[in-house]
This record gives sequence, C-alpha cells and structure tokens, in this order.
Amino acid sequence: MVTFLIAALAAASAAYWVLKWSASAPPSQTAALVFPSPAQTDPRVVARLLGGGQTNSPTAQLGSTASHFKLTGVVANRNNQGYALISVDGKPAKPYRVGTQVNDTLLLQSVAPRNASLAASLDAPASVTLELPPLALSQGTGKGKLARSSSE
Repeated sequence: MVTFLIAALAAASAAYWVLKWSASAPPSQTAALVFPSPAQTDPRVVARLLGGGQTNSPTAQLGSTASHFKLTGVVANRNNQGYALISVDGKPAKPYRVGTQVNDTLLLQSVAPRNASLAASLDAPASVTLELPPLALSQGTGKGKLARSSSE
C-alpha cells in the first residue's frame, strides 16, 4: 500500500510539472502556419498543356469561322478565375486569362469547368458563352467510359 501511494505521488508530481511547463511556453516558440501564395502560371505553358500549339484540321477551321470563337480548353477554380484556350476566327487557339481582351470588343469574363463567358466588360452581362464539346462515350459499354482516340 505504501508503494502504491509513493507511485501515485510521483505520477501526480510529474503530471503537475509537465502541465506547468507546457502552459508557460512563450508564444514566440509556437509555430505559425504560413500558406504560400499560389504560384503564377505562364499562359504559354497552359496553352501547351491544353493543346494550343497544335494546328487545326480544315473541317474544324470551317466550323470555327462561322461562329468566330471555339473553346478548346479551360483551367478554372472555384472563384471562376483561370484561363480559357480559345480559337478566334479559325486561328490556332491561344490562352486567355479572365479579364483579358479576346478581340476588339470582347474580353474573357469568367470560366467554369466546361464553359467560358465573353462580355464587353467584367461587369456587363455575358454576350457569348462558349461550351466545350461533349465528351465522346464508348459505344460498347454505355456506362460512361470515355472512348480512346486512335492516335493514342
């Protein structure tokens, strides 16, 4: 019984000093969380990742000249900020950041996961909404698997 009381007293003393030392730690020794700012992205790298350096086929150029704009790719975040890869008047697609001019009258107003909006200004209503083409589904399964192109 005496041994148990001495062990309990030693444990209580150790707990007291551990709590006292941890409570009196100076605030300058505590770690502060620092989040780095997002890395700046290079529009040319985004264009290359989205396939902007590729030449368009003649059939794709005919369709894009009829509508003047063709959306090729989008990089968007939750705040509708990001880049869109847009082909203007059948020319090779170029990356545009939200807020930059696409042609003489329109700028890229916002981007979403599958579309981009063009307007006269950031505050104006969207005058053109560009959509990415729908994903091709494989014909054999019908379960939503993407079809692989023959060039892969």
